[in-house]
Amino acid sequence: MMRTMLKSKISYAIVTEAQLYYQGSITLDEKIIQSAGLYAGEKVEVLNLNNGQRFETYVIKGEPDSGVVCLNGPAARLGCEGDKLIILSYGAYSDEEIETLKVKYVELNESNRIKNSYLA
Repeated sequence: MMRTMLKSKISYAIVTEAQLYYQGSITLDEKIIQSAGLYAGEKVEVLNLNNGQRFETYVIKGEPDSGVVCLNGPAARLGCEGDKLIILSYGAYSDEEIETLKVKYVELNESNRIKNSYLA
């Protein structure tokens, strides 16, 4: 049996911009993507701490060290510049894989730079 489990979590990403007339997605600083073990095009769940919205979209790679967290397309209606987000990714794992699963946690500072990153 395969179970859907948390693979990575990015905490306290701050929306830097929203682009309504763009194909739907979330653009993230490439360094954040790498630290969380994400790939461009990967499905993520986004939780907005300011308004309670939860939505799914996919990742677009942004400039490294830019601090960009941009809501694109319809997602731009679900958050505003300055909102704090939690971004989650999941994977399908067998019961055996779950025994050794390590989740990647990435916490960002007020400038969307990596403050803390660890496996647990």
